[in-house]
Amino acid sequence: MKLREVFQECREEQRAALIGYLPAGFPTVDGSKELFQAMLTGTDGATGCDVVEVGIPFSDPVMDGPTIQAASDKALRAGFRLRDVFDVVSSIAEAGGNAVVMTYWNPVHRYGPNAFARDLKAAGGLGVITPDLIPDEGEDWIAATDEHGVDRIFLVAPSSTEERLALTAKATTGFVYATSVMGVTGARESVGSAAAGLVQRTRAHTDLPIGVGLGVRNGAHAAEVASFADGVIVGSAFVTRAEQEGADGVRELTAELARGVRSR
Repeated sequence: MKLREVFQECREEQRAALIGYLPAGFPTVDGSKELFQAMLTGTDGATGCDVVEVGIPFSDPVMDGPTIQAASDKALRAGFRLRDVFDVVSSIAEAGGNAVVMTYWNPVHRYGPNAFARDLKAAGGLGVITPDLIPDEGEDWIAATDEHGVDRIFLVAPSSTEERLALTAKATTGFVYATSVMGVTGARESVGSAAAGLVQRTRAHTDLPIGVGLGVRNGAHAAEVASFADGVIVGSAFVTRAEQEGADGVRELTAELARGVRSR
């Protein structure tokens, strides 16, 4: 399945897609597999995440807030290695889930863009989100993802100019990742007011689905974002719930968010 097909199925159900993030290797590689399985199933086996983002723990992040930074640090201290991400993605694909990887560019550059796209495809991964890579500097990555049939997801922000929105949307496949606020990741009291405007501006440049991330932490937030976006992306809230309540807590949050995207 391709990401556009996942979003199309959600559109046919007249709802947004639920996209959940956790770092691979948090708290251990096997532990992260268990948490991702919880995100796929929810509490009743039928209300899981439509797409899961498998984060690659990174020691020097620029977008991750303190919650994800702490989880990534725990994964690295537990011995996570880059090759482990393909094992985690395989476990998700084998369970019938749709996995994309979220990573800063340096690990991909070090591994080799073509080899990374090849190995991710072989593992069953659908795409890669690269928050610190802009299309202007992504020639090798664009060629590699085209060759191996992996979607590449670039980001737009409230500060993006119309020219930047057009360029980013043109280079993106799968879906466009719209950040709802300026700043780092983290659950917030409310969704940024700029998010709806950013989605509207981005739609003028592409017919790709648009997912909104940063700040969503509960079902009410998910319902709010689902009213104007094609995908609702949740990260820090999942990390916090996993830290506090383990897989059972992740299942419960998944179910709450799934009800949210279905309530618009």
